[in-house]
Amino acid sequence: MEHYKIDSTFYCGIDLHARSMYACVMNKEGDILLHKNMRTESREIKRKLAPFLPDIAVGVESTYNYYWLADACRMHKIPFYLGHAYYMKTIHGGKKKNDKLDSRKIADLMRCNHLPKAYSYPRQRRATRDLLRRRHRYGRIRSEAYRHIQCTFHQHEKYISPSAVRDKSSRHRLLDVFDDPVLRMMIEADLETIYFLDPKLKQLENAIRQQARTYDRDLLTILQSIPGLGDILSLITLYEIDDINRFPSAQKFCSYARLVRGSYESAGKYLGHGKAKIGNPWLKYAIADIIIHAERTSPSIAQFYQKLQKQHGVKRAKSIISHKFGIAIFYMLKNKQVFDEKRFVQSAMK
Repeated sequence: MEHYKIDSTFYCGIDLHARSMYACVMNKEGDILLHKNMRTESREIKRKLAPFLPDIAVGVESTYNYYWLADACRMHKIPFYLGHAYYMKTIHGGKKKNDKLDSRKIADLMRCNHLPKAYSYPRQRRATRDLLRRRHRYGRIRSEAYRHIQCTFHQHEKYISPSAVRDKSSRHRLLDVFDDPVLRMMIEADLETIYFLDPKLKQLENAIRQQARTYDRDLLTILQSIPGLGDILSLITLYEIDDINRFPSAQKFCSYARLVRGSYESAGKYLGHGKAKIGNPWLKYAIADIIIHAERTSPSIAQFYQKLQKQHGVKRAKSIISHKFGIAIFYMLKNKQVFDEKRFVQSAMK
């Protein structure tokens, strides 16, 4: 956990919601100068904070709707700080909780330099990053429809291969397998979902590729030098990272990408793992998927991966190789060097 070091005359903590927000302004001594509930509007917050400008810092918990507040603060040159929601909840630890108390606690954390860091994503690339996340969600819905069709067949002693469901020219014939109208309706609903999402996913991917032309082409080329890493996975990785220099070390980056787990120890005893879901799930998905494609295109990586599977099992082997790819990506982007396959395999075998 890292904390902001904020030096300001006034500190404004905001508990943000969709229609309302509670703001608390403190000075350095902890005296409350403003504590008010107001509408969720940029004009409203600017009007209320006007007496404290220009020497005021604004902090808010990382929620789904902080974008507009971050943009408004940057437009008016007000320092904006985004707090890590999970760690803030841990620090708070109060028996009573409401919007008024939460806003005061945020301002207090800012004043004492205990506000946990979260990354406030820049506005310029934010929409494309969110579009990549939406594409991922639609892809998961389509995959669920594929699996549901297969499960329905297996439930009734009818084997079907995954390729039969994905074959666009013949999958409409799957309806003819069942006589039961209810089962036919289920299969038809899944097929309609797939028929709808296929062109939609293609449309989103084309739009993402168009938007990505403005990204640093050198970094994209460096990342795509990894065997089997295509344009969509490389774009997900770049947009989720945004700036590799915000990570001081490879292990910090791997921790953010959910490639390492926390451990519990007490009195010299190891008590197991935990906190595995702290970090970026989309970055973990992109990096963990690299090996699926890399083992098809690189014999040396495939050989090393098979060796890991024999030693540690499939699940543990995938975790190890994903961590190795995470370290490689960090140094590739940091040093602006292409992927060295020979060096990767040799260092991984040590």
